[in-house]
Amino acid sequence: MTVLSLPPTTRGSTSPSVGRWSDDDVVTVSVVIPVRNEERNIEWVLNRLPSYVDEVVIVDGFSHDATIAKARSIRPDVVVVQQRGTGKGAAMRTGFEVATCDYVVVLDADCSMDPAEIDYYVAAMVQGYDFVKGSRFLKGGGSHDLTPLRAWGNKMLTRSVNVMWGVPFSDLCYGYVAFKREVLPELALTATGFEIETQMCVHAIKANLRIAEVPTVELPRKHGVSNLDAWRDGKRILNLLVRERLSIEPVVVDALDRRGVAHHGGHAMSELGSTLVFNPAFVSND
Repeated sequence: MTVLSLPPTTRGSTSPSVGRWSDDDVVTVSVVIPVRNEERNIEWVLNRLPSYVDEVVIVDGFSHDATIAKARSIRPDVVVVQQRGTGKGAAMRTGFEVATCDYVVVLDADCSMDPAEIDYYVAAMVQGYDFVKGSRFLKGGGSHDLTPLRAWGNKMLTRSVNVMWGVPFSDLCYGYVAFKREVLPELALTATGFEIETQMCVHAIKANLRIAEVPTVELPRKHGVSNLDAWRDGKRILNLLVRERLSIEPVVVDALDRRGVAHHGGHAMSELGSTLVFNPAFVSND
């Protein structure tokens, strides 16, 4: 695994620490943004996306505000998909399946991740890295939102992964990540909650992907309240690490929301109904 301390760059940069990232590097970039009631935040996020982003996939976790309408008014070409299961992990997996570009970057909708930093991740992948994760603890990184409890928990979990798999991660529980879409099958993601961020890192290690860490600055959420619970989600991450270390094959079990089932199921049943034919042989005479 490589740790990169890269300054932000843009296409055409010739910074010696970044290497050349020019229009000759023909790559496409998808940004996946899970959302749930982020009407007051989504404008800031979308307006700060680099101009070279080719596709924006918004995964809606059944928002009951105007998040989606707001997003479409700012970026009419946005791809909106309904989250399949419940939890951040399920939302991310849904978005990954829809993304079509060469590189996929994950971005939170609460303004805690600066979209301008996407440059870091794309530059690293142009250099040949398969999986790139952000670190708040590299030189040039930082956090304006990390509580003492979360900082302590992250440190312990990071140390656990480093010992278990012999890697030098400086940060673990942070979801600003990117990867080449071609390696998605190797990541074999199954997590449903915030622990998916850890699962991505562990599976990238197991798949022998070329991994890089880049510095990132975590900003405070602008509006609303985070769904993260340090104790609950920390326990989920610990359980995941135990299963991964024991090589227990992960299984996808999504808890589906009734609203999503009703919407898609109703459409499917209406199509199926036109093909159903009554067969008296299936009627019991008992």
